[in-house]
Order: sequence, then structure tokens, then C-alpha cells
Amino acid sequence: MNKNGQDARRQNSVQIRNKKAAFEYFFVDTYTAGIVLTGTEIKSIRAGKASLVDSYCYIEKGEIWVRNMNISPYFYGSYANHEAKRDRKLLLTKREIRRLQEDSKDVGFTIVPTLVFIDEHGRAKVNVALARGKKEFDKRQTLKEKEDRREMDRAVKRF
Repeated sequence: MNKNGQDARRQNSVQIRNKKAAFEYFFVDTYTAGIVLTGTEIKSIRAGKASLVDSYCYIEKGEIWVRNMNISPYFYGSYANHEAKRDRKLLLTKREIRRLQEDSKDVGFTIVPTLVFIDEHGRAKVNVALARGKKEFDKRQTLKEKEDRREMDRAVKRF
């Protein structure tokens, strides 16, 4: 504990976002899942050496997996270092997996990881979203809204 009474883990919590997913998809429903990792993988995530670019989730035999999630090899790792882009199992309840599987069968829906973070107990978690793909005009609208927010923030800072 530090002098403010907060745990040191909360202060330097890692948050790795999938920015491209927010631009490409509408998020319909979100879930927080645990992730099965090896020792060197969790050390790399705590160091912030992970990326969710081009990653997605799939369901196989009642289990949910994340594919193309890049966790860089741990710098101090030895021969036991992990593979950077292996498939990793996510931990959700059977009911949540079944619901995701049913909803993702509809045309235009997919499951994407949106955020990797370290919780207050020091475990790595992944926010997973059931997402519907955006059309081209939706993406232009998102860019316009982002630019408008930026302009409003600039106007407020001037005064």
C-alpha cells in the first residue's frame, strides 16, 4: 500500500486497446473474460508489450479462443519463452459462450477483443464484444463525430 491507501498495482494498470475495432464495428454486447496465459506471457502484458490489431475470437467445441493477439516474447525469457501469436483460450461461463455463439451466427456479426487489462488482483482480463460491422457511411459519421468532439474541446480550452 502507498500513502494514499491504494494498491501499487492499480496505479500502473495496463490497458491495451483495440482502437481499430471501435472504428470498424458497433459494439452490441460486451463481456469480461479471463485469459489462459503462460508465465512469460503475463510478464509481457504487464510490461505493455501486447497488441490486439487484427485479432478476433472464435468458438470451437464450446470454448472461446482469441486468434492473432500478439504478445511479444518476454525480454528476459529463456528457451521457455512463448510464441507471439498463438491462439489463447478465454474463460467465460457456458451460458455466455452459448449466447455469443447464437448471436454471432447472424450475418454481419463477429466477436472481437476490445481491451486487455490487469485487474485489481493482478490477473489479465480481456473485454470481448459482440460486434456488428459498420458500413462506409457509418465510418464517415464516426470520424465526423470525433472531429466535432475535438473542436468542442479546443473551444472550451480557449476560454
